[in-house]
Amino acid sequence: MNTAAKLGSYVLGLAVVFGGALGAGKAVGPVGTPPAEDHAAMTTMGTPTASAGHGEHATEQAENNTPGGLQVSENGYTLTPLTAAIKPDEPTDFRFTVTGPDGRPVTDYQVEHDKKLHFIVVSRDLTSFQHLHPVEAGDGVWSVKLTLPAAGTYRAFADFAPTGSSALTLGADLLVAGDYEPKALPETSRTATVDGYEVTLDGELTPGQASKLTLKVSKDGKPVTDLQPYLGAYGHLVALRARDLAYLHVHPDGEPGDGKTKAGPEIVFYAEVPSVGDYRLFLDFQHDGEVRTADFTLGAGERPAIPTPTPTSTPTPSGHGDNHSH
Repeated sequence: MNTAAKLGSYVLGLAVVFGGALGAGKAVGPVGTPPAEDHAAMTTMGTPTASAGHGEHATEQAENNTPGGLQVSENGYTLTPLTAAIKPDEPTDFRFTVTGPDGRPVTDYQVEHDKKLHFIVVSRDLTSFQHLHPVEAGDGVWSVKLTLPAAGTYRAFADFAPTGSSALTLGADLLVAGDYEPKALPETSRTATVDGYEVTLDGELTPGQASKLTLKVSKDGKPVTDLQPYLGAYGHLVALRARDLAYLHVHPDGEPGDGKTKAGPEIVFYAEVPSVGDYRLFLDFQHDGEVRTADFTLGAGERPAIPTPTPTSTPTPSGHGDNHSH
């Protein structure tokens, strides 16, 4: 089979897989929030939050249980790639817009974690990950230098909060032509090595509950205690569900300069995954002026059992008893 035929078959198969994945995503519950007030400042990017006092609009958002990143359009906002041709392992000036409910490109954004928009690009087999920060090219167009390492399909996530609206994460597929052989999901791992740094992960993912994850950074066998702030935090964690790439972006407990958060070696996160299954976790951290990414594969166990309500009888009103039995 020639290259064009292979890619055509692959894209057709992907359309079927993605269609099923979107349906599965709508069936699962929402990404949640940390369990205690101490973690209230930590936000889950990409998950709309309903606000009291907004009537029907708040109710409408509360009923949207689709995890972030599974939709190209949500709440009237749409992610539109403007660059069609991407070649493997070649730098590309990738451009895109986000259009609003009025059909026009959005030009007014809130700053979230030091940036107006975060751009995540991963391969569909979750072996490639990039956390990028595009620049505004004017008239609502975003531009970013993007190099995709090999042929295949990638998922791009735009993580942002339009001024006056809730935070959103929109996703779109990017196709890179050429021969492509998908790789197996990396095996479950709790230790990652990158550029001489070792990062270990402690904790479990429990669907439907805020789960504490502790990541510890060391170098040459010694704990790293002078991590540098990156985008307002000592670390950023992105979790992606393996089967459909449902997106979860969480931030660590505490922040630099708050008087209680240490600059390593441990970075603590609270994450709530929406369902049972395998997840890929990508940790960005900065040390010696360079940002590095450690990656892990972690499985989420069964949902906690829901207690069965104890049957209770309804008292019979005094004075009636059996006189009204039939």
